[in-house]
Amino acid sequence: MVELQSKIDKKIVAELPKVSFPGRIFVIYTEAEARKAIDYLNTHVLVGVDTETRPSFRKGAVNKVALLQVSTYDTCFLFRLNHLGLPDFLEEFLQNDVLKIGLSLKDDFAMLRRRNQKDPRMGNWVELQDYVASFGIEEKSLQKIYALLFQEKISKSQRLSNWEADTLTEAQQLYAATDAWACVRIYQYLEELRLSGKYRVIRTETPENILED
Repeated sequence: MVELQSKIDKKIVAELPKVSFPGRIFVIYTEAEARKAIDYLNTHVLVGVDTETRPSFRKGAVNKVALLQVSTYDTCFLFRLNHLGLPDFLEEFLQNDVLKIGLSLKDDFAMLRRRNQKDPRMGNWVELQDYVASFGIEEKSLQKIYALLFQEKISKSQRLSNWEADTLTEAQQLYAATDAWACVRIYQYLEELRLSGKYRVIRTETPENILED
């Protein structure tokens, strides 16, 4: 019987060992590369999806989404949308039947709509925030959900880096791939638990939810 905690203290998260995506990363600059990537992704049942946007430090200014990450369990493609835009075949992938797992998808969809013509919400999507809530997990952030389930920490150190840089650093690539891959790992793990029924949820008191109560 697996015991799931409902929450995790941020101080505990801070002390956990860091995890990084362990698989292959391909940075996609051209439509030709993108077509090959989509052909590969279409052979999979589910993928994790995330986006990155260059931060703006001017009030009211919002940049267009620069990166679309799509990951299987062992391979992640980083589509550099600031170079290739959002071609029709990539939009069609976002709308097709491949199950796509993401977190805070409302924000990702809003950013993608600044570049696209088709509404990605029409595709086959799972919002992790809603999905984990069905297990009694109260956390909303990817970092805390992952830490709660796997006792490892996803680093957020690259979040505010320049996602429109000519070349993404290795640290940026790992950060971007890890976020998309983590969505796959969380979903697959919880699906296995759901199907087995061998889990129970323990309500966890943390300084944060004590204050909320």
